[in-house]
Amino acid sequence: MGMILRFLKNWTLPFAMIAGTLGYFFLAKVSFLSPAKPYINGLVSFLTPTLIFAQLLLTFCKMEVRDLKPKYWHGWLLMFQTFSCLIVAALLVFCPMEETYREIFEAAMVCLVCPTATAAAVITGKLGGSASSLTTYTLLSNFLAALIVPLVFPLVEPNADLTFFIAFLKILSKVFPLLLFPFFLACFLRVFAPKVHRFLVGFHDAAFYLWAVALAIVSGQTVRSLVNSEAPVFVEVLIALAGLVTCCIQFYLGKRIGGHYKERISGGQALGQKNTVLAIWMAYTYLNPLSAVGPGSYVLWQNIINSWQLWKKRKNECQ
Repeated sequence: MGMILRFLKNWTLPFAMIAGTLGYFFLAKVSFLSPAKPYINGLVSFLTPTLIFAQLLLTFCKMEVRDLKPKYWHGWLLMFQTFSCLIVAALLVFCPMEETYREIFEAAMVCLVCPTATAAAVITGKLGGSASSLTTYTLLSNFLAALIVPLVFPLVEPNADLTFFIAFLKILSKVFPLLLFPFFLACFLRVFAPKVHRFLVGFHDAAFYLWAVALAIVSGQTVRSLVNSEAPVFVEVLIALAGLVTCCIQFYLGKRIGGHYKERISGGQALGQKNTVLAIWMAYTYLNPLSAVGPGSYVLWQNIINSWQLWKKRKNECQ
């Protein structure tokens, strides 16, 4: 049983993505399920943010508040996330371009502004970096995304039926609680309900499996965007390449900036490893749905880079 669980955990990424893809085609092609589709779509719309919330809550419950110490390199990475997102957003708002090409820049933008993955601390620890520094940045990047996304996304993808202010409040009401309330709730439970807090800490490994379920759901949504899209194949390829370019740039800059402060590994993981489930959900919900292909491909690129880093570390240890 232990070997089976270990095998599933090692291959959770491909299993989740394949399950989401097959689930979409099963629902789309099996005709007798047609009456249930509106209910399934409603369940998915509710379940995805709920799973992200639960994942963040379990992760933040593991945090020790006294270990959350901001560092100089955190500020540089936050500045890069902010200004890179704003520059791409400015191009989308002020530079006229065909709709098919806007999706490429939207994909890049969401990959840049997306906060650090909650699982990044685990990889950082395995690579020999500082998990506490990474955890601090994870929280800070969630704060940043909660502020920037409601301000920028309504400008980039305006809704004809909503004013900017109404769209801002609508996105804020969903994103801000989703990203930040888990942290405040974890702090509240630690102080005022320690038994509940200890109970949740005992399930900290469940965050990984919640992430897998959410990944399967958003993978299905990404496939639906691809199938229903009228964009040329080369545009879809360019969107995936936008994910690759942003991934490589962020890993590289994170390592360079972190290395200047003797935290090269933590810096690379902080900027490069993204909460792609959240990124896909944000792109699919608030931008052109096809732009979700960007963070969808980012899942693959960041795991290739992390797999290579782990292999290289094991090889060096064996020498």
